[in-house]
Amino acid sequence: MVNLREDTRESIAKLTLMDDIFMNKVFENDTERTALLLRIILNNDKIKVIKAVTQQKLKSLSGHDLQLDILAQEENGRLFNVEVQNCSSGAAARRARYHLSMLDAHSLPKGEVYQKLPDNYVIFITQYDVLKGGLPIYHISRKIEENNAAFVDGSHIIYVNNKIKDNTPLGRLMHDFNCSNPNDMYYPELAEKARYFKETEKGLTNMGNVFEKFVAKREKEAVEKAAQEKNIEFAKGLLADGMSIEFTVRHSKLSEAEVRELASKLTA
Repeated sequence: MVNLREDTRESIAKLTLMDDIFMNKVFENDTERTALLLRIILNNDKIKVIKAVTQQKLKSLSGHDLQLDILAQEENGRLFNVEVQNCSSGAAARRARYHLSMLDAHSLPKGEVYQKLPDNYVIFITQYDVLKGGLPIYHISRKIEENNAAFVDGSHIIYVNNKIKDNTPLGRLMHDFNCSNPNDMYYPELAEKARYFKETEKGLTNMGNVFEKFVAKREKEAVEKAAQEKNIEFAKGLLADGMSIEFTVRHSKLSEAEVRELASKLTA
């Protein structure tokens, strides 16, 4: 038997593909299932994935780094970034724009002409109807405002509304993304992989290690956040009592920049 705490077993049993840690394991290095996902969303049976990784980090030389849920590549160089978002703010329009810009930046080798830049896709699967149109899927493309003609630059942003689970291929996929029980899934390929991580000894051990590391990380972050909030309140009290910035820095465990920012807010 797999040596897992009972509460960990119960938590794993409740995981769905809308949970990052479970979705990441199901699609990790799995080109066939990633291709299935993309074929359904893009309604294109010809998609063939040659590489699929999860939690891929894209480095920016001068800006914000990204860690992608799924990054897939076709033989022709096209890139697909699939993100699962349970919070509406996580699927903001400007975030989609930034993700696409990072894909583009990593798609064109130095010295290549711009015509070699492949079509790239950013796909958000959202727990809520972020764009509020009541549609199952939204395709966002650029256009020329003066004549409403398409501006074909190869960029594609797609939002998939997880709220709609109708009897279509996409609706059944969204149903499967919310299933904690593999036996309730429509797509046998997804059910088989979900069952592996929830019911087999090897899969449960793998998933259990990932889950317990995730929980430990979140617990550590919560402790650190509570300590930081305590330090901030302490610093606010010192500043309100007329203590100097230098004195507050020495006794609050905050940086000078943080204390100066607090001081500016208190005097605003």
